[in-house]
Amino acid sequence: MAAEEINAAGGVLGRKVRLLFADDRGDPTEAVRTSVRYIREDLAGFLMGVVSSAVALAVSEVSRQYRKVFVGTDHASSRLTVENFHRYYFRVSPNTSQSMRAGALYLSRQPWRTYLYIGPDYEYGHRQWEDFRDSLAEERPDASFVGEIWARLFEPDYRVQIEAALRARPDVVVHGFWGGDAVAFTRQMLVSRLQERSQLVSFDAGGNYEVFEALGDLIPEGLILSARHHNNWPETEANRRFVREFHARASRYPSYAAHGAYVGVHFIARAVERAGTPDDPEAFIEAAEGISLETPGDREGVRSWIRPIDHQIVRDYAVGVTEPNRSFPPATRMLGRWTVLEGERVLPDEEEILKRRRAAR
Repeated sequence: MAAEEINAAGGVLGRKVRLLFADDRGDPTEAVRTSVRYIREDLAGFLMGVVSSAVALAVSEVSRQYRKVFVGTDHASSRLTVENFHRYYFRVSPNTSQSMRAGALYLSRQPWRTYLYIGPDYEYGHRQWEDFRDSLAEERPDASFVGEIWARLFEPDYRVQIEAALRARPDVVVHGFWGGDAVAFTRQMLVSRLQERSQLVSFDAGGNYEVFEALGDLIPEGLILSARHHNNWPETEANRRFVREFHARASRYPSYAAHGAYVGVHFIARAVERAGTPDDPEAFIEAAEGISLETPGDREGVRSWIRPIDHQIVRDYAVGVTEPNRSFPPATRMLGRWTVLEGERVLPDEEEILKRRRAAR
């Protein structure tokens, strides 16, 4: 959709955007092989996308080696913009540092004190936990972390993890699952009635549209969730148009991944135009650092932008509560009663980033 919009307006510096697609199968080896083929055989100008954070770390090293810009649109580990950062990597969707810091700020205003984390046992889940634990400890020194529970990626049965959470009896259970795993975990959690013993929250992917789409009326009211894009927030014409036009093309509502891909293509086009050439990565980097972007996820009068220190998009983050909403069928619940955290508040400052990089080295 983004490519067609750009090409219909004359392309980028007179050249058309062309997209190449491949399934990396969640396998770093396959992703590296594909990335190298795109660069060496297809002469691709940019790498973009990647779902898994573990896969993204591998592709990022290809990007560094070949000095080819890699635009992350989906994966979320903040390691890519902090400890493993290099100048050829950019990210146009919120990362775990932003989502978990937003969650910590939200929870710091609540009376709950004891917390348990359940998440996927790989880079993304572990980085969520680290970012959340560190942020909440900073905001609420009296917070107590009673445990961390791990499940393999694409686990079909979460009974062991849920039973452990029931025994721990925390005030809050933070889950870090996404996609089908978030659907499966939420369904099994509801059967166990865990949400009646502890407040369930999920700040990075638990509020994705596909969870609401898959579970419908099963989702109770009052869960505290978020995601990297919402079909019903912000209530701006830009977001309504994006959702409407995506639905007209796909006969379904967009996920956060669709929003990231849409922004990623427009970001590349805008930075190339600013650089004056698509063939010089150094000129692209100079043009892209500090660039402002108009995205469907921006509130009225607010623009996202790319920080030079970490090449991370700076964007407001909204946390909501599940409530009845049939405007986006087949979902019957959506988020509402929003708490909006400003973009600068949910990112570590430059001093903290440099400290982490020094420690990693």
